[in-house]
Amino acid sequence: MTALGELLVRRIAATGPITLADYMAECLLHPEHGYYSTRDPFGQAGDFTTAPEISQMFGELLGLCLAQYWLDLGSPPMVLAELGPGRGTLMADILRATRQVPGFHAAANVVLMEASPTLRTVQRKTLGTHPVTWIDRIEDLPQGPLFLVANEFFDALPIRQFRREPSGWSETMVGLKDGALSLGRAASTPFASLEHRLADTKPGDIVETCPTAAPIMDYIGNRIAEQGGGALIIDYGDWGSLGDTFQALQDHEFADPLAAPGRADLTAHVDFQALALAAGKLEHKFANQGAVLERLGITHRATALAQRLKGPARESHIAAHRRLTHPSEMGSLFKVLALYRPGTPPPPGLS
Repeated sequence: MTALGELLVRRIAATGPITLADYMAECLLHPEHGYYSTRDPFGQAGDFTTAPEISQMFGELLGLCLAQYWLDLGSPPMVLAELGPGRGTLMADILRATRQVPGFHAAANVVLMEASPTLRTVQRKTLGTHPVTWIDRIEDLPQGPLFLVANEFFDALPIRQFRREPSGWSETMVGLKDGALSLGRAASTPFASLEHRLADTKPGDIVETCPTAAPIMDYIGNRIAEQGGGALIIDYGDWGSLGDTFQALQDHEFADPLAAPGRADLTAHVDFQALALAAGKLEHKFANQGAVLERLGITHRATALAQRLKGPARESHIAAHRRLTHPSEMGSLFKVLALYRPGTPPPPGLS
C-alpha cells in the first residue's frame, strides 16, 4: 500500500466511499503524493509517451497549422496557449517550426497552464530563454485572440462513471473491502445531467462524464467567440461516451487502478461530443489524428527527414511516422477536435 493509499483508506473508513472523480483527483494531484505533483511521467523513462515525444513532426505540423490559421485570421496579437504541456516538447516544436513565419513570434504571448511544479521546472528547461507565462486556471489567461492547443490534457481530468439501471443510474464508487480499496456502486437514482443519454443507451450500459471539463470548455468557447482565435484538442476517445474506459498506466503497461495510488497514471477516454457541446458558441470539426496529420503534410515531411537518416535512426523515424498515423496505432484511436469562431474558416487540416 502506498502512502496515499493509506490516506485514502483512512478517509473512506471515516466518511464513506468516494467517487472516481475524487479518487482520480487525489491520485494525480495530491500535493505530497500525487502522480503529477511528484514526477516527470513522460517519455521512455516515464510511464507513457505522448505524440510530441514520439516525433518532432507532430509539433512541427501543429505549429505550422496554427501559424497558417493565424495568418488566415489577419495576424493579430495573440495568446498562444497550451493546456497540460507535459515536458514542454510540443510548445518547443511549435516555436521552432514557426520561427521563420514573419511576425508570428512577435505576436505570440506564450502561456502554459500547468498544475505541477515539477513539470513547470522541466518545461522551463525545454523552452530555454523563450518568454513564457505559467497559469493555474483557464480563467487566468491574458486577454486577446486565443490560439490554443491541448494534447492529452482532457484524458487526465477526473471522471464520474455511471451504469444505467432500470430505475436510474448507479455511480461507480471507490470504497473498502476487507480493509483494501475496492470498486463498488451506489444505489441507482435519476440524474438530470444524464437524461439526454437515455435515448442512446440501454440498461447495463456505462457512461462517463468529466465534471471539470465543462467549465474549461465553456470558458474557451466564450473567449474565442468574443475575442477570436481557435483551438485544437488532441486526445484519445470518441464522439460520445459509452463503456468503461477508466484505466491506469505504470511503466508503459496497463495496471490495476487501485493497486498503487499516486504511482500510476489514471486516465479515461475523452468524450469529444461533450467538449464540443460545452463550447457551445463555437463551430467545430472532428477527425482522426492520422487523417489530420496527413492533410497537414506529415508524409512529405517524413520523407524529407528520412533522406538525412541511416540505419537505426531511419528505422526509428519510419516507425514514429507509422505510430502517429496508422489506423491500427494512434492514427484512429486519437482524435482532433477543432473549435473556431462562427463565420471564420476552420483551421488547416480540418476543413
